[in-house]
Amino acid sequence: MSIAPRTGGHRLRGADRSASARRGRRGDPQRPLRVVALGGGHGLAANLRALRLLADDITAVVTVADNGGSSGRIRTEMPVLPPGDLRMALAALCEDSDWGSIWGDVIQHRFSTNGDLDGHALGNLLIVALWQILEDPIEGLDQMAELLGARGRVLPMALEPLDIEARVRGADDQVRTVSGQWQVATAEGRVEQVRLIPERPRVAQDVIDALQRADWIIVGPGSWYTSVLPHLMIPEIAEAIRTSPARVCITTNLSVGSQEAEGMTSQDMLRVLVDASQGCRFDALLADPTTLEDHLELAADARSRGIRTLLRQVSVGDGTPHHDPVRLAAAYRDLFDDVYGDVEAEHVVSAPVGVSPPEGGDHRTTGAPAPSTEEDMHGSDG
Repeated sequence: MSIAPRTGGHRLRGADRSASARRGRRGDPQRPLRVVALGGGHGLAANLRALRLLADDITAVVTVADNGGSSGRIRTEMPVLPPGDLRMALAALCEDSDWGSIWGDVIQHRFSTNGDLDGHALGNLLIVALWQILEDPIEGLDQMAELLGARGRVLPMALEPLDIEARVRGADDQVRTVSGQWQVATAEGRVEQVRLIPERPRVAQDVIDALQRADWIIVGPGSWYTSVLPHLMIPEIAEAIRTSPARVCITTNLSVGSQEAEGMTSQDMLRVLVDASQGCRFDALLADPTTLEDHLELAADARSRGIRTLLRQVSVGDGTPHHDPVRLAAAYRDLFDDVYGDVEAEHVVSAPVGVSPPEGGDHRTTGAPAPSTEEDMHGSDG
């Protein structure tokens, strides 16, 4: 069987991208800006929908520990990586055209039947089919990106499926061990410790290379313990981030204190991330002052750690914890252009000059329904 080779990056048609933001900074102003986004689930997808409005060279490094939903069922039947979070990242990067729009909807389509296909996402099955044909998970994802006209590359965090195990303290003050990404993400109580199984999984050289050549590395948003921290817990990835000349940004969640982060503040989440980072340097933090009550305390904490803080409204503004891709892209443009400045919580933050403000809330580019939140959806959408 002949499958077309992966070609170069696709240019997003119809997007208003900042020429300054999409250019490289390290001695070559004409080189496309290179951004690596770490995460999984809806948080990573929201990030990618924004970044593709700015950058010409995007790499998503995606968690591979999902054990719920369609991905979990596939994992029990075949020795493959869980495809769900990888599929969502690919859908978020679909080109802005009729082709990209329809194929984005196709791979997100979930069967509703009375048989074994019920609940499976078509994109998961297509990805696994490519893996079986090509016998190479990286090449399979590149071929899927080619089919979709994706504006960027999607890579797995590790070359083998991971499991997540956590110690969770419940309301009764009893500590129990919870196994599985979906179980940890939805566990009642406060997560006190997380570990990966295996602790040193194999990492693709493509992931290391992307981190080493990046201008910016974006960490978060997403399920903190099951999508964000795992990347920093893998020694090879942490070392690649430490030695990369890229600047590193933490993008906080729009809501805190629920599910796996029960009872936590934004400061707690920052502390947990820094403690788990194995010495990684963080240069910037992006937070939404309209959704986080403790944003001023968070900014002060970040500054005390040498992390510059950018406070911008990046949510849709309707009271739900959903990112608006245009607002998030505008915030990243300021970040990439070194335009900082704190914003008081009571002020409504508008998009900077040159970026059209959003109309009608969430500017999603696929037909998938919006999640209840963007930080806690693992397993059900796998």
